[in-house]
Amino acid sequence: MAVSGGTVRLTNLQKVFWPDLGLTKRDLLQYYLSVSSWLLPHLRNRAMVMKRYPNGIAGEFFFMKRAPSPRPPSIPICSIEHGSGNVIGFPVIQHLASLLWVVNLGCIDLNPWYAHCDEVHRPDYLHFDLDPVGDTPFARVLETALHVRDALATLKITSYAKTTGSRGIHVYVPIARGPLQKQVWSFAKAFSQELAARNPKLITAEYRVAKRPPGHVLVDYNQNAWNRTLASVYSVRPKPAATVSTPVTWTEVERGVRMEEFTMRTVPARLARLGDLWKPLLAQRGRVSLERLL
Repeated sequence: MAVSGGTVRLTNLQKVFWPDLGLTKRDLLQYYLSVSSWLLPHLRNRAMVMKRYPNGIAGEFFFMKRAPSPRPPSIPICSIEHGSGNVIGFPVIQHLASLLWVVNLGCIDLNPWYAHCDEVHRPDYLHFDLDPVGDTPFARVLETALHVRDALATLKITSYAKTTGSRGIHVYVPIARGPLQKQVWSFAKAFSQELAARNPKLITAEYRVAKRPPGHVLVDYNQNAWNRTLASVYSVRPKPAATVSTPVTWTEVERGVRMEEFTMRTVPARLARLGDLWKPLLAQRGRVSLERLL
């Protein structure tokens, strides 16, 4: 199949990836094709950690960092040296050909690096992963997201929200490149701990799972650590409803949204109607200078 960026061979298109919905690998590829013009700018120039579900959501999955060989010559590689001295060549989703190639490997969701390949230790955003503890209702996650937004606003920081497609909300802040990943992590940790101290009945920043209080929402700063990744914007998640990690406005968060509103079947039409709500995260202007707060 010849597409922008090269030729890609698609396989096992009839394999069922969502048994309860009857959705196949072809449906997954078609979804990513339909949202590619909005998705690709958020993935370009970033290493991609592959989480492969070769037999769909009901099968086993495994993580893969190094781009497999053989592979098409059109697949770009981002080489990153790890602490052990080992250099890993990650694939980069630079164009439609590389996007479809990665998805064809069984990658349901997409997990890009926080920094560009030319400076892998200096991210261009920080984020907070809001995760309910146990069976904490999603309404409390939305409430927590508003606390995160308001606390950032007091620091003159504009933030953007998206559903995780699983159980929580991601809050992102576009930052000017400069601080190292460890510095970004340190800021996120201090911010989360202060927020938890001010809202002890709702929020926790407790790292240890066993110590997290029930009925609370974790503001997870640890996802800012080097070598960690989160599902990207517009990623389908390996969940029974084929939910998608989708940008939402703060008005929608205030009004209340449900995770099930945003699925592989509904998000393309939403994008066509609203456009990319996360376009500001791609702009160079308006990025927060985090160094002034460190």
